[in-house]
Amino acid sequence: MKKISIYILLLFSVLSAHAQVQVESRLDSIDMMIGEQVKLTLNVNCKKGQQLELPKYQPSQYITPGVEVLEETKADTSELDNDMMQVTKVYTLTSFDENLYYIPPQKVKVSGKTYETKNLALKVLTMPVDTLHPENFFPPKDVQDNPFKWSEWSPMFWMSLLMLLLFALAFYLRIRLKDNKPVIAKVRIVKKVLPHQRAMSEIEKIKAEHMQISEDQKGYYTRLTDTLRKYIEERFGFNAMEMTSSEIIERLQQADDKRMIDELRELFVTADLVKFAKHTTLINENDANLVHAVDFINTTKLENQPTSERIEPKLTEQDVRSMRSRIALKWAISICAVLAALLLIYIIYRVYLLM
Repeated sequence: MKKISIYILLLFSVLSAHAQVQVESRLDSIDMMIGEQVKLTLNVNCKKGQQLELPKYQPSQYITPGVEVLEETKADTSELDNDMMQVTKVYTLTSFDENLYYIPPQKVKVSGKTYETKNLALKVLTMPVDTLHPENFFPPKDVQDNPFKWSEWSPMFWMSLLMLLLFALAFYLRIRLKDNKPVIAKVRIVKKVLPHQRAMSEIEKIKAEHMQISEDQKGYYTRLTDTLRKYIEERFGFNAMEMTSSEIIERLQQADDKRMIDELRELFVTADLVKFAKHTTLINENDANLVHAVDFINTTKLENQPTSERIEPKLTEQDVRSMRSRIALKWAISICAVLAALLLIYIIYRVYLLM
């Protein structure tokens, strides 16, 4: 009795599990025209957690001769009552031959057991053609021109007008830019001649002209003392050209050797006598004064000074405003030109689409 009871329970559980699995398929339409599409929907109801295998088809694979599968969707699962679930999958079918097709049952495996859907039928229809009256057939119509619509062309018209205005504005600003002359503000690097080099060069000219042995002693001492005054002014930084000989000596006394100052004082005194008192000197005295001037320059010269000078021009307020105005004009011209070019490209593209 126990064995019989166990067998009965097992049989009942198997029948119960079988009854819980439901497999069905349906077509959304039983007929269609050639080349149209129809949906085959497959529904499977089973217990949650059961292993499920649904039919799989590749694109353009025939589900039956004459009917092919275009695509299939992914399985969609929804929950039901009593710990059940429903799995839905949709297949898209098509056919290009007129016929009545038999759609075979779809096989579904649930936990290793195979279930089949019911049989389906699909009728594929074609367009009826009246072959008895060929005069009713008409050839294809000629290409028709699209009617002109101002609403389609008005945006291009206004954009074209804006583009012309931008080009005109850019041209006008270009003329203004030409009228506004540029301000040249170039930095120059000028070779700088050191004070002692300039003074020695002048003394070499005096020697080359043999002025110390000429009769024009006033001219000789004038050039010699002027050369020394210019050197002192550049070297020591005071206006020696506008000072008397004694004033120059007083300014130099605290900076230089006393013996050199005495020799320079003697040179300036002799020069003043020649220029203002018509004093006459000897040739050897002129040579000695020339040597004293050279010694003073060599003793007081500054070595290792920069030999070039950077000269930066000073711009007036008007020049600065002019430069800013030119920069603003250049930016305005560039912006107008770019906007006009972009509008031109867009207008050509839109006209091409409307043609």
